Amino acid sequence: MNLRLVPFFLLLFSTSFSIAQDLAVLPLRIQAQVIDSWLDDRIQHLLPELMTESEIDMWVVISREYNEDPVIRTLLPATWMAARRRTILVMYQPNPNAPVETYAVARYDVGKAFKRAWNPEEQPDQWEALMDLISSKNPKKIGLNYAKDYGHADGLSTYEHQVFMDYLADDLQERVVSAQTLAVRWLETRTESELATYRHIQEIAHQIVQEGLSSAVITPGVTTTDDVVWWYREKIKALKLDTWFHPSVDIQRADADSEASTRSFASRPDDATIMPGDLLHIDFGITYLRLNTDTQEMAYVLKPGETEVPSYLQKAFEVGNRVQDILTSNYVEGKTGNEILRASRQQMDSEGIKGSIYTHPLGYYGHSAGPTIGMWDNQGDTPGAGDFPLHANTGYAIELNAVVYVEEWKKDVRIMLEEGAYFDGEKVTYYNGRQKKIMAIPRSTDYLGN
Repeated sequence: MNLRLVPFFLLLFSTSFSIAQDLAVLPLRIQAQVIDSWLDDRIQHLLPELMTESEIDMWVVISREYNEDPVIRTLLPATWMAARRRTILVMYQPNPNAPVETYAVARYDVGKAFKRAWNPEEQPDQWEALMDLISSKNPKKIGLNYAKDYGHADGLSTYEHQVFMDYLADDLQERVVSAQTLAVRWLETRTESELATYRHIQEIAHQIVQEGLSSAVITPGVTTTDDVVWWYREKIKALKLDTWFHPSVDIQRADADSEASTRSFASRPDDATIMPGDLLHIDFGITYLRLNTDTQEMAYVLKPGETEVPSYLQKAFEVGNRVQDILTSNYVEGKTGNEILRASRQQMDSEGIKGSIYTHPLGYYGHSAGPTIGMWDNQGDTPGAGDFPLHANTGYAIELNAVVYVEEWKKDVRIMLEEGAYFDGEKVTYYNGRQKKIMAIPRSTDYLGN
């Protein structure tokens, strides 16, 4: 047995339930009830608005079991882990702003919202049953989930699309359109109830991040970055939460041989033992109630004799906060992601700030649908997703970095930050605040501010 791991795993089991007692993570049964109630609310109150806005009066979502369309995942009831056989959901709006009629051309009701509209004993052919329903409604536009710019809206397989068109009457074929915009708007828009809960979800993520980057988990000279990563994985599982990506923890050091500040994001950081004087960075996300977080924060391991984070590192960190302010000040409803990026980078350049912006929508998916605002490997325009406009009531991972030369280290330090936030049409608000000070290990003070 590797004796170096013993203190870490002793800490893991001794602290694995402490945070669970403090955080209000709902029992799984209640989680399912919340998810289903939110879905019913979205279908009744949000979907009519979005279908009218996109001018699609019939939306057909088709998936086969275990080859789920990204959109259908958000329409299934909480107790469905996948589509069943072939599941076809039809949403029809008879008039603009009218309630949406919902049907399941499937062997079963799909939750409370989608009632079965196919009887295999009367019509054995599922596709014919779908065509009968479409013909009876005579829609002006039939939206299908094929798309150029968003994988989230491109969930209809080639085969299913081909069969659909083969069955569809000739006079209806010209009415088929891409549902890309409708799908993106459905995925990106948050309801009042979801927004009210998102702060709590982000609070849970913040508390887990804080505990992992603390003396409760880290023993300098013993604990490695991979130890901390797997502590996070175990913690998420113990709390009945999920994650949508494997966390990472990396180190920047004053050591001249350390090149961590220039590491490409295309590669994961190497495992390393955490030592006094290290500047730690975590990239971490949870999934709870079908909503996702994406958080990057930083901590510093105090050297013997130090009682707080060195002021030169804190000043570098504040440049990262400044980039956040520059970016969020350029959030203007109707502007595209590319326009927001260009305006933000121009302001950074005017202030002499080096860094990158790679902010993305956040919601049903961690890297969700909506306006892309830069990419880590492209600080110019992103065709397609970057041309999508900013809408109110949408959520984002405000993700970026600032590169600051630190004289005391004789090198650049990269301040990497990411926090969940929402845009209400006028301003950006962080769900649960943002990191304003580097966490000290050990520490005794809170580090979050507004």
